[in-house]
Amino acid sequence: MNNTRAPARILIVDDHSMVREGLRLRISAFADLEVCGEATTEDEAMVLIEQSNPQLIIVDISLKSGHGLELIKRVKASYPNIKMLVSSGFQESLYAERSLRAGALGYLNKQDSGEKVIDAIRTVLRGERYVSPEITQRLVSQALGSKNESKDPIDLLTDRELEIFRMIGKGQTSGAIANDLFLSSHTIDTHRENIKRKLGLKNAAELSRQAVQFLLEKS
Repeated sequence: MNNTRAPARILIVDDHSMVREGLRLRISAFADLEVCGEATTEDEAMVLIEQSNPQLIIVDISLKSGHGLELIKRVKASYPNIKMLVSSGFQESLYAERSLRAGALGYLNKQDSGEKVIDAIRTVLRGERYVSPEITQRLVSQALGSKNESKDPIDLLTDRELEIFRMIGKGQTSGAIANDLFLSSHTIDTHRENIKRKLGLKNAAELSRQAVQFLLEKS
């Protein structure tokens, strides 16, 4: 009797072809893992999930269309058994906790992914969390109600507001943001007002400057 297990099926969702190729080559070197598909957008990923039935999805936060956090939420709601690992160029302190809250089990910075990605994949496939010790400590402190954790004003933004804030920092207009996110310009303007209020900004010029500075510091 052949007791050999079929390899774990992995879907890669990233809008950079070189990143997808690098992940595919690294994963393909292991007999117990296989890449079953690649997507560049949120909607494309949802179609491929239905077609390829992956056990794990590697998701980037920034996609060609849509957003990684929204994809994680959609997958969690529709396919709760699929495990998700975020691989992103953004600092872990910015998106790791948001990713876990959305439904991912792990967060890996792309700068570390070359040497750690296989370990991260196998950890998440086992149903275990994969984050840095620093993020683990923050989660424990929050769970215990620690009052020593300094609150970054950015943490006050919702996931959608944070994405719009990033897009403002990249110089996109409300109309362009609305098109990319499939929202109305009025909705984007409402989000802009909420962002200014939460960050204590007085006008659009301050919002733009703060968003640009944020990208320089966090990306």
